[in-house]
Amino acid sequence: MIIKPYRFAGLLACLAVVSTTGCSSMMSHSGPDQGYYPGTRASYETITNPESGWVMRPLAAVDLPFSALMDTLLLPWDYYRSGSDKAADSPRERILRSEKQNGTAASLASAAPLTTAH
Repeated sequence: MIIKPYRFAGLLACLAVVSTTGCSSMMSHSGPDQGYYPGTRASYETITNPESGWVMRPLAAVDLPFSALMDTLLLPWDYYRSGSDKAADSPRERILRSEKQNGTAASLASAAPLTTAH
């Protein structure tokens, strides 16, 4: 069976839209535990934030239902991770641990002061 070109183009367009949605959910699940429905909350906050750009609001509006669906599918994973310590996984805490382990503060304290030439 041969698909007519305009139907094929429509199918490709629909697949492109579906494949690029749910981004907020996937991004929020790749980091530390952020509770339940983090992608949906992120999309909603982008839509309602008056400082969001005019490009981001419509993209977040399109992403919202797909992020809600993805967050629903990932509820068992969120439940599994719900008992974990969120602070230990945060990027800030990892950087602080790394600096402490490598003695960054001591190295910076013994470094020569920064001078600027006028």
